[in-house]
Amino acid sequence: MTRDGFEALAEAYGGDMARWPQDHWDEAALFAAQQPDLAASVLAAAARLDEALDAWRPLAVSHGLREAVVAAAPAPRAQRGLTGWIWRAGAGAGLAAACAAGLVVGVMLSEAVAPVSADETVSASLANYDDLTGLVNGEGA
Repeated sequence: MTRDGFEALAEAYGGDMARWPQDHWDEAALFAAQQPDLAASVLAAAARLDEALDAWRPLAVSHGLREAVVAAAPAPRAQRGLTGWIWRAGAGAGLAAACAAGLVVGVMLSEAVAPVSADETVSASLANYDDLTGLVNGEGA
């Protein structure tokens, strides 16, 4: 185990090596035996942080402050019930119908303006593919 690895474990799991993952215990103990001064200082710093974190407690809130916050909270929205749901569903259905109608009109207009058979579409695609192949291979500009 390296110094950085030992420090990372101490920062993550604290100054008590018993709280570290078991698969690191042997390596950490060997490192601590090889470099006892460094290991002791790293574990002591982590232990001080553990003590500070253990000593922290959230602030107590007075009853008056809690009541003032609850009183200042916005009122809940009124439930609209079935009629509100039907209104929103109807608006959504109307928008979906308008989109579908637009799609149908667009398809009809595109066929009326430029009717194209399937054979023409395939041959145009193949011609464009041949042009791209020539450009990729360096033939033409």
